[in-house]
Amino acid sequence: MLDVKFIRENRESVRKAIKSKQLSEALGKLDDLLIADEAYRLLRQDLEEKQAQRNANSKKIGELKRRGENAQNLIHEMGVISAEVKRLEEKGRSLEAQIQTLQYEIPNLPHQSVPYGETEHDNVVVHERGKVPEFDFEPRPHWELAVQRGWIDFEAGVKLTGAGFPVFKAAGAKLVRGLASFFLSYLADNGFVEVIPPLLVNAASATGTGQLPDKEGQMYEVNEGYYLIPTSEVPVTNLHRGDILDEAELPIKYSAFTSNFRREAGSYGKDVRGLNRVHQFDKVEMVQFSHPDQSYEALEEMTETSEGLLEALGLRYRRLLMCTGDMGFTQAKKYDLEVWSPGQNRWLEVSSISNMEAFQAARLQVRFRAGGRQGRGRTELVHTLNGSALAFPRTIAAIIECYQNGDGTLNVPEVLRPFIGTARLE
Repeated sequence: MLDVKFIRENRESVRKAIKSKQLSEALGKLDDLLIADEAYRLLRQDLEEKQAQRNANSKKIGELKRRGENAQNLIHEMGVISAEVKRLEEKGRSLEAQIQTLQYEIPNLPHQSVPYGETEHDNVVVHERGKVPEFDFEPRPHWELAVQRGWIDFEAGVKLTGAGFPVFKAAGAKLVRGLASFFLSYLADNGFVEVIPPLLVNAASATGTGQLPDKEGQMYEVNEGYYLIPTSEVPVTNLHRGDILDEAELPIKYSAFTSNFRREAGSYGKDVRGLNRVHQFDKVEMVQFSHPDQSYEALEEMTETSEGLLEALGLRYRRLLMCTGDMGFTQAKKYDLEVWSPGQNRWLEVSSISNMEAFQAARLQVRFRAGGRQGRGRTELVHTLNGSALAFPRTIAAIIECYQNGDGTLNVPEVLRPFIGTARLE
């Protein structure tokens, strides 16, 4: 979240940023926040004056009593002032809570390098790499091929749970397992420490990373205030909630392979068919805690790491720099990676890599101290980053569509063969 003092001193810049992110509903929250902040500062001034007056009266009462003089008038006056101090303190606590609630409604500011735009059509293609697959037959969409071969059972998922919960079988299950092993091994070679987090988080964790109060409608809430994770970014970023880190430890880099759960509603048609949009999906996530001076270098490195996976898989991909209006509530800068789908003749998003700057760290209170935890230097908020490496559903869809044979079998990308144990899936 943004600091209240920063918002107050940069209110027009914040207002402009809210508009650029197409989050007009937050403009009213900004006005409410500024009004509450002004009321709180005036209240604090009044409170401090009355506390000083109460303390002065208390001292005078003591002096009068020591001299044996009557202090009843001052005692009565101090009682009135004390009651007013108590009232102001209670009102101050209420205003503080209101201000914090409103702070959660103000989005992060876009980095100066982010292009202005209103919709996904304003995103900028940074580069495209890889060859377009060539076939001597008409390539089929993954949902036709995978169902015919028995690799993915969408109907079983509907029976067991509902739409958007596919069941992977046989070669399909091998592909999932092989991708997880390859991705995690690749990230380990790039300095990421693997963790296995819980699949449930509490409201404090979801609030810390910005899922609450912004994305309640996308998460599955279960009993007793727990939420199924929409991404492992949530539990992994919360690992250091409230910590003061040693500057020498930075950057701290984690990877995690988990199932993820989202209640995303979508339109009908081929854009959401098959694995294009599901409610439960696997993903390997990267999370990094960075020194503020190095976070944008870290963003480029993390994006190149995800691109390295796509290059190793031999998939044609492109990098998009997301515009202000398609970037999201918490991000300061965001890249999307998309792979080419020959069976659908379109691009599929498989990764988003984002720099949140200090936005999440302010909620989580994750700081570092120069000179180590025992140092005397001032603490400073870290920058947090996260990114997919990669999301499985559309990556699997692209692999099936790009590596399919005319007889319905699938050539396994060479880099996956050691993890799957075969060069072809039947």
